[in-house]
Amino acid sequence: MKKYLLSLDEIDVVIQDVAKNFSNGVIVLRGDLAAGKTTFVKKMVKFLGVDEEVTSPTFSLQHCYGDKIFHYDMYNHGLEHFISLGMLEELERDGLHFVEWGDDELVKILNSAEIKTMVIDIEKISDNKREYKICTY
Repeated sequence: MKKYLLSLDEIDVVIQDVAKNFSNGVIVLRGDLAAGKTTFVKKMVKFLGVDEEVTSPTFSLQHCYGDKIFHYDMYNHGLEHFISLGMLEELERDGLHFVEWGDDELVKILNSAEIKTMVIDIEKISDNKREYKICTY
């Protein structure tokens, strides 16, 4: 597990590390409300050279940026709804998939399907500091 304690101005450190080591698969983002999950996706999409507005897909379930960046939010829908819509098959597509509010059960399913997975837990330490804990499976 890697850990970073960074201000919002320093987030590029973790973005560059993730981009260097993980270019295809699923990144599960976990953390409380306002911890910075969508901010992480915004910074990553920009770093990858895609110039599109990134917003949380809370009500639409999925947003796509460019040809190979996908963004999901399970907050309102939950894993069962996600599965019932056939969204697990989406996670097998070539590209980088960000899943906000994914849980341990989703990680188990991804591991059993041998889908490369990274989990990033984001904890808000103060208004400007976040702790990022990163595990790759």
